[in-house]
Amino acid sequence: MKLIGFIAGALIATVGLTAQAEIDMNSREGVVAINRKIQCSTEDNVEKTYVWHGRAYARRQGERDKLLFGLLGMNVRQCVTVTNDKGEDGYRQVSREIMLYLDPQTGEILRDWENPYTGETVEVIHVANDPVNSRGANFGYGRDGKVAQLPVKMVGDYWQMNIEVPLFYYNVLAGEYQKYVGGTYHATEMFNFYGMADELLDEDNTFVNPGVSWVRISQWLPWMEMNGRDGVMYFNAQGTKLDSWDDLPKMMKDEIAASYPDYRHAPPGDDARPNETSWTYFKKIFDQRAAEGGDKRGGH
Repeated sequence: MKLIGFIAGALIATVGLTAQAEIDMNSREGVVAINRKIQCSTEDNVEKTYVWHGRAYARRQGERDKLLFGLLGMNVRQCVTVTNDKGEDGYRQVSREIMLYLDPQTGEILRDWENPYTGETVEVIHVANDPVNSRGANFGYGRDGKVAQLPVKMVGDYWQMNIEVPLFYYNVLAGEYQKYVGGTYHATEMFNFYGMADELLDEDNTFVNPGVSWVRISQWLPWMEMNGRDGVMYFNAQGTKLDSWDDLPKMMKDEIAASYPDYRHAPPGDDARPNETSWTYFKKIFDQRAAEGGDKRGGH
């Protein structure tokens, strides 16, 4: 009996040692940990890279939708711990991202593009936003000051998280009278993350590599030179967080090496620069060409 009791005690001890400690998603600390695991890592200064691929379409009233481009994007990021005035730890995320527009038939990177609506050939200006940082630190609280409710749902062995981001802001390419004549940037972005529940909740895991889908509904891209024509664009893409930056598609790594070397790494954790958008990036190119006395237009 003593031997049986000893074996039973040993088994109980072993089970206790190997039991998985789960994150409490209803606690402030749990909200911070879950967000960090999905977005980057619970460890500071550990770079993580997302990749996505998809297609972009145009829609105009009374016409069939048009497939305009293929898409290939990446975002390299890291998180750093910050502390609020209560002595509570949260985090801040910093990143930079690229999205390449591809020929929808060949999959090659577009350099010039014939606009099917105007008949003009224009220069393609790819997304190269540096930085794309969180607007503030995340301490696990909502806008009401209470512990945030994570938009995470458990479905069997899986978790999923849905986020909608309506955008309506000052367009740097418009004039000073937008309140009266329009010109604000109006778009919506929708993100869906998903993965294995046990990996997300395991306290010992410092990160997860979720699948992600991304949809955007937006106005025309500035370099398309649509000159106020009616219509909208919609983007549909899917991707994942990679184990390593080196796992990016060769096309993306080659383009980064040739044209965007800074995108090999995330910005520093204390990066305080204002965020870049497709509009501010286009304006920089436009203004630089104007200062150099060249053709200010994106097209040829």
